[in-house]
Amino acid sequence: SVAWWRTYRSCWPELYVSSNPSNVFDPTNIISDPGSHSAEVQAVLGHRRPKRIVYAPNYWQWFSHHQRHGTLPEELSGCDDQLDMIRHLGLAVFSRNIYCDQLRGWYGGLCEIDWQDVGMSETETADGDDLVIDRVFRTPAGDLTQRQRYRHNQSTLVEEKHIVDDYEMQLDRYEKLVAGRRWRFIPERYQRVRQRVGVDGVVIAGELHSPLKMLHYDMGPEAAIYLLMDYPERAAELMAMHESAQLDLVRQIAEAGCPAMMSMDNLDSAFHPPSYVENYSASFYEKASRICHEHGSTFFIHACGQQKANLKLIASLGVDGLEGVTSSPLGDVRIEEAMELTGDPFIITGGISAAETDRLQTRESVFTYVEHLFDRLRPYGHRFILAASCNTAITTRWETLLHFRDAWREYGEL
Repeated sequence: SVAWWRTYRSCWPELYVSSNPSNVFDPTNIISDPGSHSAEVQAVLGHRRPKRIVYAPNYWQWFSHHQRHGTLPEELSGCDDQLDMIRHLGLAVFSRNIYCDQLRGWYGGLCEIDWQDVGMSETETADGDDLVIDRVFRTPAGDLTQRQRYRHNQSTLVEEKHIVDDYEMQLDRYEKLVAGRRWRFIPERYQRVRQRVGVDGVVIAGELHSPLKMLHYDMGPEAAIYLLMDYPERAAELMAMHESAQLDLVRQIAEAGCPAMMSMDNLDSAFHPPSYVENYSASFYEKASRICHEHGSTFFIHACGQQKANLKLIASLGVDGLEGVTSSPLGDVRIEEAMELTGDPFIITGGISAAETDRLQTRESVFTYVEHLFDRLRPYGHRFILAASCNTAITTRWETLLHFRDAWREYGEL
């Protein structure tokens, strides 16, 4: 029999491409309706006060999990993906995963890697209901391998083997891999996604990651720390090569007219303490922000978890905003405090985490939470977007999502 994931993939149009090839993307479409969700999102991006607090949720994992497991509520039976679900609920799009294939990546889909002097091959196999992806990278100094698994039961992608699992032995190979890795942005893909979203919001190009996050992805956070201590000069060379390649990608995205892009770094101070951010990532954030501003774009960082220690530093680098700031117990700062620490015109999205969707089980409790949250954040309505921090847990009840939608309708006026 055909594995579930192969059937699932075949049902996806490529990056949600419109079935009408004659449709040509028209950027004026995005702002043609002054009362549209896209106009409200763009008001926040332009540091203007929208008519009501923007609510732009992230249902990526939640929707796909229940779709694959046959547990979607009847009300969503006509929805094919999370964009349909967002539209069904009458909410806004401000998402960096509206177009992503979650079976094969945590983010991305608008870029391709152009390898130079490096060969890459991959195989996909079924292990029960799981999808296993093995990759081989052939560098002039020797091969490196990687294994990822998409866990069907949890609807999540995990790294079973990092590209580098012994940097003492593999550092020369890894250096060749980093030197040979370049990204190419594909504007046509972005335009097709934007065309489908239309006036329902703004698509973030979530295609980037910082030099420090490169080490986290490629060898794991623990090994990255040891590499930085054992081989500081070589680590600095690796990160400089990555920064150069990523800044080139930033330029490509900005020149394509994307109004927002995001570095997918999970900027939690447990993994990105301020000294590390300052030494290893600040240069990238500052230069990327400058490039964006030169092209009329905005630069965000994905940032769930503990944020308080990094807020002032990040804001000082010219970054436009953070995605996913959450309060205790998953975070360490109240959102209104984060607003004060960053200052105008810094934008923060968040306010709803797994802690809230798990704890708030009744309509009354959700309405009370949202009312109090909006009362505190109304002064910051020109730079706040109500959103998930950083995802909607698969265990969230459908009724809870409806309660949050209804509470936003009740209390969201500015």
